[in-house]
Amino acid sequence: MLAKYTLIAILFLSICGIFSTAILNKAEDVVSVLVSGINKLHPIYAVDIKEKKVAFSFDATWGSTRTPLLLQTLAENNIKTTFFLTNIWLNSYPQLAKEIVENGHETGLHTANHPDMTTLSEDGMRKELLENAKMIEDITGQKPSLFRPPFGAYNNKVISIAKEENIIPVQWSIDSLDWKNLTAEAIVKRVTERIKPGAIILFHNDGANTPKALEAIIEYMRLEEYTIVPISELIYKEKYYIDVNGIQKSKEE
Repeated sequence: MLAKYTLIAILFLSICGIFSTAILNKAEDVVSVLVSGINKLHPIYAVDIKEKKVAFSFDATWGSTRTPLLLQTLAENNIKTTFFLTNIWLNSYPQLAKEIVENGHETGLHTANHPDMTTLSEDGMRKELLENAKMIEDITGQKPSLFRPPFGAYNNKVISIAKEENIIPVQWSIDSLDWKNLTAEAIVKRVTERIKPGAIILFHNDGANTPKALEAIIEYMRLEEYTIVPISELIYKEKYYIDVNGIQKSKEE
């Protein structure tokens, strides 16, 4: 009798596993359904595409020394990217923020004060986003639609509140680690060894060796026939889902 009930239990769990997998493969929104039964929301880490297209992004929280050189390099190569700006940085460098937009780049939210968003109340999370959005729009005239959580820290509530404000949470699939002051050569190696279609690369606007590395990475992309675009031109805007690894996929495939 015990063996009979054990067999029934195994069959039941197997069916549940198949059902959970089916739900996972047909997710209707940015919700990934785990076998454990817990709904976990994910930002976009990368995009599932076959076209050789990637996005560069720059987080701006401190410093400005190297930002003009980055903008010059991007302009010389006719490349548009995404800059995630904090109010901390905007307060100190409003003119540079204007130049970023005047050069054709897009801006994204990186919060007002660069906190770990998961430690805040819902009101605190919303305040960080809305104050950040207002300052970016007031200074640059551009209304941002993307958001990158500071430190990459998020939970379901952070993602939900961003969605409620019609803001798309975005992470990265390749961290250049330029914030660790790696050599330019090390940054180039790290990025180019990991590149693939749909990747989102994280840089910082004032990394010590970022400008030099950027030139070499752009040259590599050109030789490999990759197109570099802002994040908003890489991601799907509708009819998509995000899997448990944070990969955005089209529902039309």
